[in-house]
Amino acid sequence: MNIRFQADADLNPEIGLGLRRREPSVDFRAAAGIIADGTSDPEVLEIAAQADRVLVSRDVSTMPRHFEGFTEQHDSPGLLLVPSSRSTGEAIEGLLMVWLTWRPEDLRNLIRWLPRS
Repeated sequence: MNIRFQADADLNPEIGLGLRRREPSVDFRAAAGIIADGTSDPEVLEIAAQADRVLVSRDVSTMPRHFEGFTEQHDSPGLLLVPSSRSTGEAIEGLLMVWLTWRPEDLRNLIRWLPRS
């Protein structure tokens, strides 16, 4: 089974579009229509967990703290943080590498940084 992704509202939508162009079978759900701007971090984590999707976020300032609190009471598919220094292309390649080489268990209840491809 492959990892299923959920984009946070702060993630550039071009990343998901480019990832699906690169590999159409990747299960990457955009935030549009699912997570509105201004949705609280705990709510975003709940949305991703209910859908059994790893949350992909650029929010490296507050999301890790909220994730730690969330996982004290709930199970989570995980949080994948994308540093703001990564270009759209680098983020696409990093997500593709995660999808191809990691298993869902590699992220369950963990915070991981998007690796360099």
